[in-house]
Amino acid sequence: MRGFLATLRAAGAEAFANRRSFWIQVSSMVVNDLGWVAFWVIFYNRVGSVRGWDADRTLLLLAVFATSAGLVLGLFANVRWIGQMAADGGLDAVLSLPVAPLSHLLVRRISSVNVGDIMFGLVLFAVTGTPTPTRTAIYLVGVVASSTLLVGFLLATQSLAFFAGRGETGEMGFNAILLLANYPADMFTGMQKLVVFTAVPAAFVSAVPARLVDEFDPLRAVEMLGAAAGFAALGWAVFTIGLRRYSSGSVWTQA
Repeated sequence: MRGFLATLRAAGAEAFANRRSFWIQVSSMVVNDLGWVAFWVIFYNRVGSVRGWDADRTLLLLAVFATSAGLVLGLFANVRWIGQMAADGGLDAVLSLPVAPLSHLLVRRISSVNVGDIMFGLVLFAVTGTPTPTRTAIYLVGVVASSTLLVGFLLATQSLAFFAGRGETGEMGFNAILLLANYPADMFTGMQKLVVFTAVPAAFVSAVPARLVDEFDPLRAVEMLGAAAGFAALGWAVFTIGLRRYSSGSVWTQA
C-alpha cells in the first residue's frame, strides 16, 4: 500500500507540474461535458420524457458517469493503454520493479484532462441532483461501484492483447462502453438492452446508479455491486493469466 500511494503521489506531482497546462486541460473537458448537458436539456425540452427518463434524471446519470469515468481515466489512466503496452512489449520496466505490476501500472500516470470529469460530475450532482445525506451516500456508493466495474471491464478487454498480440480489442471495448454509458439504458430494447447489462455493462456504469439515487431498490443495488465485483475479478484474472504469456519487447520506458 505504501508503494501504491507513493506512486500515486508521484503521478499527481507530475501531472500538476505545469499548472497552466493542467487547468487548461481540465477546463477543456468541462466545456466538453457541458455540451452533453446542453444536448440532453434541448432533447427533453423538445420530446418530453422517454421511458421514465427526463432531463433531471439524465443529468444525474451524467453526474455519476462523469465522476466515475474521471476517476478511472484520470487517476488510473494507464488502464486504457495496457493492451497497447502489452502488444508493443512495453511492460519490461514495470516488471523489473519490486512492486505489484497491476497496481503500479494503474496509478503510474494521471490524465489531467480527465480530472476535469471528476470536478464536473461532483458539481453537476451538487447543482442538479437535489443532494440530501441519503441521496449523496447512494451517489457516492454508485460512483465507487461504477468506477470498479469500469476498471475491471477495461482491464479485461485491454488484457486480451496478451493473447491476440494486438491492442485493438481493448480500444473497441473502451469506445463501446463509454459511448453506451452516455445514454439511459431504458432507451435500448431487445438485444441492445441485453448487451448493455451483460457483455458491455454500460448500464451499471451510469443508468443503474442514477436510478438508485432517485428510486432506491435493494435488489438492483445488489445487482450493481455484484456486477462491479464480478468485472473487477474478471479484469484481474485476465490480466494475471495474460501476464504469464507476456514476452519482453526490450522496450524500457516509464510504463
